[in-house]
Amino acid sequence: MASAEIITIGTEILLGEIVDTNARFIARRLRDLGVDLYRKTTVGDNARRIAQAIQQALDRCDLVITTGGLGPTVDDPTREAVALAAGVETEYRPELWEQIQARFQRFNRQPTENNRRQAYVPVGAIAIENPVGTAPAFIVEIGNKSIVALPGVPREMEYLIEHAIVPYLKQRFDLHGIIKARVLHTSGAGESQIDDLIGDLESLSNPTVGLAAHSGQVDVRITAKAESEAAADQMIAPIETTIRQRLGDWVYGADHETLEEVAMRSVASRGWKLVVIEAGLDGSLIRRLSAVQAGFLGGEVLTEPPDPEDLMQHVERLRHARGAEVGLGVAIYPQGDKQDVCLALVTPDRKRQFTRPYGGPPEYAPRWAFHHSLDIIRRLLND
Repeated sequence: MASAEIITIGTEILLGEIVDTNARFIARRLRDLGVDLYRKTTVGDNARRIAQAIQQALDRCDLVITTGGLGPTVDDPTREAVALAAGVETEYRPELWEQIQARFQRFNRQPTENNRRQAYVPVGAIAIENPVGTAPAFIVEIGNKSIVALPGVPREMEYLIEHAIVPYLKQRFDLHGIIKARVLHTSGAGESQIDDLIGDLESLSNPTVGLAAHSGQVDVRITAKAESEAAADQMIAPIETTIRQRLGDWVYGADHETLEEVAMRSVASRGWKLVVIEAGLDGSLIRRLSAVQAGFLGGEVLTEPPDPEDLMQHVERLRHARGAEVGLGVAIYPQGDKQDVCLALVTPDRKRQFTRPYGGPPEYAPRWAFHHSLDIIRRLLND
């Protein structure tokens, strides 16, 4: 199975001025092709450092994919860096210059002289026309290894990946298999609790099992390498069954399912409607539930959290005003170096109020309260 590394190029990424989304897209595409991804690296706009990163990556893997640094300006050094890593010079390709000029003409514009730099590629490189941008991409083959240089503009990079690079990789590395991931979402338990119950599964080699902790939620990822999607599904299924059996109702969904969708399904299954009062969550609970829509009648954001003993009254008031069967109140109360999260839940057959201490970073408290409150809804309504 082929192995790869991704190098994103740009000082603006290192400085935090822009967020690198290209590496995520490429990583998922490589996963779908069954390519093992070893590392993702970011390097600033320095030809020598980029070349060094490429050479080091080639020592470890079969394929290096770079994005960025193919523009027309002096601080776009990827062409020179790849040539330096391959031990060759760059050469001018008249046909690339013609493609660039034609691209500008479609927009009734004239390229400037510095655009001519984009017609240079490392000697011997396979040039790739870019029909959605002005920066041609290219591939340099060194023995049985490849360097793929792509533009950094996400739209251009994604187009070239799908239309040029994926077909090339399938042929070059004789790719037939896939890597498929199944992600189970849990709420109500911490990472250490889950690890204690499924730690033995985390030592498996194929499929592999790993944990990813978020504030108020832990994801369990099952990843299988196989010759086909059907074969991967067969490998994943028994592991998923075991995990669900061990974790019980901590597991609330999988893959693209969200906690708000699951909670609202619990409400809708009884033919009920929900309203929400929140304080200290910046409106996040109402916004997320509004996206689900079905069964949600809106809510109110209080500028100050009410006294905990009054939260239930606010919930009852809104529930009756909106004609909802279910009312939920969530408020965050600072308590020194920690915070208390108070929750009030009213349904036609019960009233429940909870106070839960939260000792994590204060900026994560709204997210924790969001997950905890919706977890209570889906659990109590499923009793």
